[in-house]
Amino acid sequence: MPLDTTHTAEVSVPIEGMTCATCAGRVEKALRALPSVEADVNLAAERAEVRFDPAKVQVGQLAEAIEKAGYDIPHETRELKIVGMTCASCVTRVETALKKVAGVVSASVNLATEKAEVEGISGLLRPADLVRAVDAAGYDAEILTGDTARDAELTAQDDRRMRVDTLRMVAALVLAAPLMATMAIGIMLPPWVQLALTVPVQFVLGWRFYVSAWKALRAGTGNMDLLVTMGTSVAFAYSLWLMLQPHVHHLYFEASSTVIALVMLGKWLEGRAKRSTTVAIRALMALRPDRARVERDGTEVEVPVSAVTRGDVVVVRPGERLPVDGKVVEGHSTADESLLTGESLPVEKQPGDVVTGGSINGSGLIKIETGAVGEHSTLARIIALVEHAQARKAPVQKLVDKVAAVFVPVVLAIAVLTLLGWWLVMGDVATGLIAAVSVMVIACPCALGLATPTAFMVGTGAAARAGILVRDAEALERAHALDTVVLDKTGTLTMGKPQITDLVPAEGIGEDELLRLTAAAQAGSEHPLAGAFLTRAKGITLPGFSDFQGKPGMGLIARVEGRQVAIGNLRLMEANGIDPAPLLTRAEAMEAEGRTVMWAGAPEEKRLLGIAAAADLVKPQSVEAVARLKALGITPVLVTGDNRLTAEAVARQVGITQVEAGVLPADKASRIEALHRQGHVVGMVGDGVNDAPALAIADVGMAMGTGADVAMNTAGITLMRGDPLLIADAISISRATYATIRRGLFWAFIYNVIGIPLAAMGWLSPVIAGGAMALSSVSVVLNALSLRLWRPTGT
Repeated sequence: MPLDTTHTAEVSVPIEGMTCATCAGRVEKALRALPSVEADVNLAAERAEVRFDPAKVQVGQLAEAIEKAGYDIPHETRELKIVGMTCASCVTRVETALKKVAGVVSASVNLATEKAEVEGISGLLRPADLVRAVDAAGYDAEILTGDTARDAELTAQDDRRMRVDTLRMVAALVLAAPLMATMAIGIMLPPWVQLALTVPVQFVLGWRFYVSAWKALRAGTGNMDLLVTMGTSVAFAYSLWLMLQPHVHHLYFEASSTVIALVMLGKWLEGRAKRSTTVAIRALMALRPDRARVERDGTEVEVPVSAVTRGDVVVVRPGERLPVDGKVVEGHSTADESLLTGESLPVEKQPGDVVTGGSINGSGLIKIETGAVGEHSTLARIIALVEHAQARKAPVQKLVDKVAAVFVPVVLAIAVLTLLGWWLVMGDVATGLIAAVSVMVIACPCALGLATPTAFMVGTGAAARAGILVRDAEALERAHALDTVVLDKTGTLTMGKPQITDLVPAEGIGEDELLRLTAAAQAGSEHPLAGAFLTRAKGITLPGFSDFQGKPGMGLIARVEGRQVAIGNLRLMEANGIDPAPLLTRAEAMEAEGRTVMWAGAPEEKRLLGIAAAADLVKPQSVEAVARLKALGITPVLVTGDNRLTAEAVARQVGITQVEAGVLPADKASRIEALHRQGHVVGMVGDGVNDAPALAIADVGMAMGTGADVAMNTAGITLMRGDPLLIADAISISRATYATIRRGLFWAFIYNVIGIPLAAMGWLSPVIAGGAMALSSVSVVLNALSLRLWRPTGT
């Protein structure tokens, strides 16, 4: 069927990965398989010109079809500040509007942060179109660019808006107070006094409710403001009608003014509480110094941090915050990194050590050679990760969104049925009218919209303070259900580099002499075990070496102080006629413990000098970390590429009974799939490039922050200190967050489930209903803030 040109949209989609005409044909076929789509693919331009009916096909479906055909579409993400949202219905409306914009693949709106994160096709996603779409939906929007000055201005605008809301709320309460007081003691003020007190509250201070309600109606949806506006307007109009009658009956002006005042108070309290949920982000942002002292042409020059470039030498005085990431080139000090990594103790820093911008310098003056700057700095990446996690929508929120989408229409229908029921069945129009007002007022979609995002914001913030960076909300939600955690060995449970654990000299050789000879001979080697010898010999003056000979698969031979020294495996000793028998039993015992044994001898003398044992030592915290996992009801499994002897030795030390050794990097993911097939919910903890596939396929991937960037980019959670104790803490904060979400949703639903029927039966006055509605939102946010009391185990 030819495409209806009267309802046609056209987009030019960039495509990556096409190599030939066959690829172009495959993409065209995939696109044309969609209803009402015509497509022409240009291989040279690497683009698809697509014409489609927006009523039948979304841009996201076009992108999905291309990706299913085996090709990539470059994506970009935009973040918007949204002003004017009041409840979960608003969230749904903004998301719907954004998803209709050409080029948008997905959109996620967070009521608590008042931000939207939009993912779209690169080159098609136009910021102006996003802003227009939000405006058409009845809200104000601005693209967030990451400009620090602009972000500060937006924060200042929020502060000004909060001050204005405070003044309006106080004025509304002052005007409504006489009406509330007289109602409480059963005295009725003269009708004209009630009217004079109510009009400013209803139509001046409460005008924003009318504006928001009109925008919702214009967009064909409803929100909390529509319910409040309709309820209070009905109460006001009915009271005005009664006032004009010959005999004045009880008026309900106090209901309309008091409800608006209480709702304004509730929104004000909610706003204050919501600001507390972002305390972690604000604390991280406060770590960024504005200026830095840089050495330029032999003198210190103070410049904005934004002007510092890679390679600059920055001078940091005692007690100052480090303005940049880098490496210490001069001076000795300590660094307080607690707000970045959760590590409470100061960390020693000396030349060659890496330092992180935002940490606090101790008592020494140090000079730093700048490494990463700007958005690539560790602090900027941490802030971006936390903001990204808080902007994303958790899977549990999808249920809430479905409820919110029909909430307002259902409430309005109940209100109409309430009025009709009292009128037609009971013959009491006045009571029915007030009951219908109470139904509209007590209904609170706002609490539903806040329950999940506020809990996740506080949970991710609490995790960040402990050194646990959550990359997305889904990872934090899933972690609560883990029953099995797969642990890599090297760098996760162990230190990640070999250390000399034993030096056993042969008869007639001292331990110091053995170390001096072996370390000196290996000074020219790049092997990790050579580094272990040099680290052990730190502080000892080593003699020079000569005649260095590498022996592939066996070791090396070098001349030290005129003496030929051989270091390597048993085969090297045997090849040079050196008898290992005196220390063979001792060496076998070390190997049984999973250690690597190196033999040292003097080939020209046919003499054994001794043996040394090296091992990747278990981290001091690993034993307790495994014990904590077991206490949480989680089964730890060690999966490593090391040999079985070494793997089992480490497992025995830390208390793990399930061990899989000799597993190739490509097979780690298959081990996790096998656990999935057995019905387990699996977490994977690793730190290397080889762990990335397993981290991606696990239900929750946790990367040690001391490991490779690719591992951290793949995992849903990053443990900043590389401390295995944080594994149990990450699961603990997930469980605490999930429990908080369930409590929040319970309270949000229970207010409506109990309150709406009571209001419909006439058992709740509009004033009480308004107070209950305001209280519901505040209680949900305060419930989320209780997560701030969470602390990592042992603190």
